[in-house]
Amino acid sequence: MEPLSTSGRTESINDIKMYFEIRGEGEPLVLLHGGGGIGANWDLIFKEPPKGYRLVIPDLRGHGRSTNPSPEFTFRQAAKDVLGLLDRLGIERFKAIGLSLGAKTLLHIATQQPDRVEAMVLVSATPYFPEQARSIMRQLTPENRSEAEWQQMRQWHKQGDEQIRKLWNQMNALKDSYDDMNFTPPYLQTITARTLIVHGDRDPLYPVNLAMEMYAAIPRSYLWIVPNGGHGPIFGEMTGRFVETAVTFLRGEWAGQ
Repeated sequence: MEPLSTSGRTESINDIKMYFEIRGEGEPLVLLHGGGGIGANWDLIFKEPPKGYRLVIPDLRGHGRSTNPSPEFTFRQAAKDVLGLLDRLGIERFKAIGLSLGAKTLLHIATQQPDRVEAMVLVSATPYFPEQARSIMRQLTPENRSEAEWQQMRQWHKQGDEQIRKLWNQMNALKDSYDDMNFTPPYLQTITARTLIVHGDRDPLYPVNLAMEMYAAIPRSYLWIVPNGGHGPIFGEMTGRFVETAVTFLRGEWAGQ
């Protein structure tokens, strides 16, 4: 392993160099960030690792310090990358939290290898892309990003402006993707992990009925609709409540679990 920082390392996984950080001690808890973000975004949620958990926090394919030689980004491949990393680390069974892109990656992980995911929290997930999300994707191009957005992305993504352009172009290209995110109810029913679905009732990308579709299909699922919540409704004033709720759920401390 090649050290990149005091807490970060890289591994060659599939066709990429994957950067990740490990923090804390205990059972493994995998944290998967949102699209255009990086693993370090979880610092805004978890100021320190929850007691009894060893956090595994990767930069997903093409994000942050992780590479992506392919012109495409697919959630299916991102899931294979994460599973490959966990194989390399000797982690067989784990719990996980995913946000948006990370949550969609988790859906692939939990269906590709269902026995490995004990429990997971899906924040702002979707079983497929509705038209309103595709409409927003069509507007996402490097040419129409603001200077503030460029500055933010440059803080997170360390491989230059070409990496950032590629990320935005890949997110734009998802508007034409119909097979990568295509989770029908029978497919979702194969998930065996205890699953908490967290969704804002004002999500501009994925309307709340999609969260309800997942809740109806995933056998051991629970649904938390955040009132007046947008996309990724776990930041700011909701962070403390989210951490308490998510950790309690993952520990299996809810009645009836």
